[in-house]
Amino acid sequence: MSANQPATNRLSQETSPYLLQHAHNPVDWYPWGPEALHRAQEEQKPIIVSIGYAACHWCHVMERESFENPRIAQVMNEYFVCIKVDREERPDVDQVYMDALQAMGLQGGWPLNVFLNPEAKPFYGGTYFAPRSWVQLLESIGQAYQGEHRAELDKSAEEFARGLQASDLAKYGAAPSDLALSEEQFKLLVYNLGVRFDAERGGMNRAPKFPMPGIWRFLLRGHARTGSQLLLNQTLLTLREMAWGGMYDQAGGGFARYSVDAEWLVPHFEKMLYDNGQLVSLYSEAYQVTQEPLFREVVYDTIAFIRRELTSPEGGFYSSLDADSEGEEGKFYVFTKEELQHIIGDEEPLFSDYYNCTALGNWEHGRNILHRRQSDADFAAKHELAPTVLAELVAEWKQKIMRARAQRGRPGLDDKILTGWNGLMLSGLVDAYRAFGEAEFLELALRNARFLQRTLRHGSRLRRTYKAGRATIDGFLEDYALVIQAYIGLYEVTFEAQWLHEAQALTDYVLAHFFDPAENQFFYTDDAGETLIARKKELFDNVIPSSNSVMAHNLLRLGLHLDKEDYRDLAATMLGQVQELVVKEPQHLTNWASLYASLLQPTAEIAIVGPEVEVVRAELSRYFLPYAVLAGTAEPNDELPLLQHRTAQGGKTTLYVCFNRACRQPVQSVAEALAQLPLNPAG
Repeated sequence: MSANQPATNRLSQETSPYLLQHAHNPVDWYPWGPEALHRAQEEQKPIIVSIGYAACHWCHVMERESFENPRIAQVMNEYFVCIKVDREERPDVDQVYMDALQAMGLQGGWPLNVFLNPEAKPFYGGTYFAPRSWVQLLESIGQAYQGEHRAELDKSAEEFARGLQASDLAKYGAAPSDLALSEEQFKLLVYNLGVRFDAERGGMNRAPKFPMPGIWRFLLRGHARTGSQLLLNQTLLTLREMAWGGMYDQAGGGFARYSVDAEWLVPHFEKMLYDNGQLVSLYSEAYQVTQEPLFREVVYDTIAFIRRELTSPEGGFYSSLDADSEGEEGKFYVFTKEELQHIIGDEEPLFSDYYNCTALGNWEHGRNILHRRQSDADFAAKHELAPTVLAELVAEWKQKIMRARAQRGRPGLDDKILTGWNGLMLSGLVDAYRAFGEAEFLELALRNARFLQRTLRHGSRLRRTYKAGRATIDGFLEDYALVIQAYIGLYEVTFEAQWLHEAQALTDYVLAHFFDPAENQFFYTDDAGETLIARKKELFDNVIPSSNSVMAHNLLRLGLHLDKEDYRDLAATMLGQVQELVVKEPQHLTNWASLYASLLQPTAEIAIVGPEVEVVRAELSRYFLPYAVLAGTAEPNDELPLLQHRTAQGGKTTLYVCFNRACRQPVQSVAEALAQLPLNPAG
């Protein structure tokens, strides 16, 4: 093996499972860092930055086809300094070069392969390349850069770098202004979102279909404040179709990342922590609104999946499960009719009718993706089964499928622990505990919160990732925002003030080190962190809400809890900066749209004081209260502003409902407190 084809490259020293997957490639990979960038400048070589993640199917395909090929690796090593990046560890690097690819007029995705000059400025890129196309591109760019076209490529790189450094707000056509909310504008926002709905199968009118929890959580909030049955119906249609579809693991719980079709049938089989944390929140809130048993089942089974397959012994949550097992996408989850006959036995025909399995199959090679097309009530009626009998059968079938899957090769586990994604799962557990009062959900949540404090909090700062006993990489805005959000929620279900104080400390750090006063938004990176060719701001909500929109929500809620008007004012100012975009393009800014809904009316401040504080909190939490913050104490306690001068009148637990520091008459029942809310969920 030549010097250009190391048996083990530098990635063997990393902790990221994705980088370690490439540690034995003949490509002379570097991790992102000063060593690689210095070599590129010293040798005046262009750079390949190849970005992916451990659960990415097409990343594996390109590795097998190209990066494990010694001949292709030799071309890469000859012409380029080659850098491999785990996008989940370094979302800042991924953001910069994904933006560059889109500025080139190319479609984004992963694997992301970008060519840079020695100053790390991009001049060309793409996603997946077949081997022949890849090697032709390598030779073409390598020879052009060594020859007379270098000046042309460097000029192009300079132009792209200047574009990346431009203001994000200006680039996307935002017209920052003082906040001026109106019901008419809110109706237009909802209309602009609604024209994109799929009214037959739920979700948005497109394929592939992503779960996009932020959209449906916004619709639940829109329904709560307007009473619109149309908004609720579209949400419930979507949630049922997702829960019945192949994107949901019918036997083991948990959701895949997306459906490749418009019917939610064929998943892209990887399972991501960030999806499942948010979907637990969404289905919990939908249950609060409807009490629909399906939504309860989804929450319980998804949390069971997280506990079983994505929870570390220390209490952290792992990142993902791979789409592939034994070299095939989805192999772990699909079954032929013959296999099902062997696994299920005499009840297989009923099982196959329930899960829509056939001899021809509904996926590759005659295999079946388990999915449903109707409610349990309708299926039981069709087969003249008592609902309890069907429930027992389904539980037994799931156990049989899980036993069969246990004999198969498992999908790969990405066992790094990401701070922000743990924040999303922590919020999911908090929301599930609100809805169901299940003690185990709170235990999991508290264990995770303590883990984050113990391992990923370093002084006043957060780290991004934890693996093998090492916490590394400075935290990004996403990490701070999502952990702050989770801690505020954790306070509201425990009334342990330490979580609000932690949220405030992290918020103050973010204000000091991430805020841009020129645009009243937060940068994605810490001012003490590594300097890239552009310092970006994350404005648009994707599957994960944008870190700026989450911070704006945090500032509003924390400002109410701590009576900090400057926090609340900044939340409103941040929305004002993007308000025009939110109304025009709500499908890309739905978490901002939820903030718009929150600011259209005063948020209720509900304080519970007295010996039955936990009983009253649990009763109140069964209702969907998106426009309220909760505080509570068993004994008189002036530590927090909402509890100051509050007492249990007559020794009985008392509820105080206030708006903008003006309080209603104290009451001593949840029903009376709800009646004081303009948006009373109890009717």
